[in-house]
Amino acid sequence: MTLTRRSLLASGGSLILGTGALALWPGAGQAQGLTVDAVLYDPDAPVQGNPEGDVTVVEYFDYQCPFCKRMHPILEEVVAADGNVRLVMKDWPIFGAPSVLASQLALGAVSLGAYEAVSAALMATEARLSHAEVEARVAEAVPVAEAMQAYRADRDRWDALLARNDAQAVALGFRGTPAFAIETTLFSGALDRQTLEEAIAEARAKA
Repeated sequence: MTLTRRSLLASGGSLILGTGALALWPGAGQAQGLTVDAVLYDPDAPVQGNPEGDVTVVEYFDYQCPFCKRMHPILEEVVAADGNVRLVMKDWPIFGAPSVLASQLALGAVSLGAYEAVSAALMATEARLSHAEVEARVAEAVPVAEAMQAYRADRDRWDALLARNDAQAVALGFRGTPAFAIETTLFSGALDRQTLEEAIAEARAKA
């Protein structure tokens, strides 16, 4: 089943991901106020790639997730080669305090014009991170104190975004990272290049 605005509203706005398909999960999404636009077009979620692209790829991720980090170069390459994809990054810090700190510093870097640089530095790591390692990686792109100050200056906005990301991921039935919404189709787990490219092509064909 493919997610549409009509089917989402008819089901109370709630879905759960099964193996290779979508199944309804009545009630929970409605309680979270989940809509297709909320997933694809959250105004606070950082956007990479082409902001005016005709296909939106949403990734729910954690900076300590090894699968997210292994797939990130592939994701970047596919988005860059396509040239017409909006890549929406949804921090979903589920691996503990270092993940939360990493997301806070990355989101703080948005107002400093350094979100992509901070995100790339964190994604380039190979293992689980300590607080000190998070700060060392962030410092490669922007002063840590400035990023945290910027986060705290707009904390209500960023805390609300992180809460929405979590609520959406849960309501969509995702149980770990990475997880994707490619337009109205959901994928749980890392994707290889061919699957990612085919999913983007299918989404474009349906538009």
